[in-house]
Amino acid sequence: MTENELSHLIVGSAMKVHTALGPGLFESAYEACLQYELIKSGLRVEAQNPLPLVDESVKLECGYRIDLLVGS
Repeated sequence: MTENELSHLIVGSAMKVHTALGPGLFESAYEACLQYELIKSGLRVEAQNPLPLVDESVKLECGYRIDLLVGS
């Protein structure tokens, strides 16, 4: 799957979730539903993966969290 095809699938799934649920919910609700839609499409999806933050000699093991990490 190309990057464009993957992007098209992700954006289409996000639009489907937003259309079904409408505005005003917490981000976590949209995230869970989008993860479900992407998995149904046959993609590998990991939620809330830690992303280390490194600045010179300082390394924070969990400086950030990736909402959804998607692979084909």
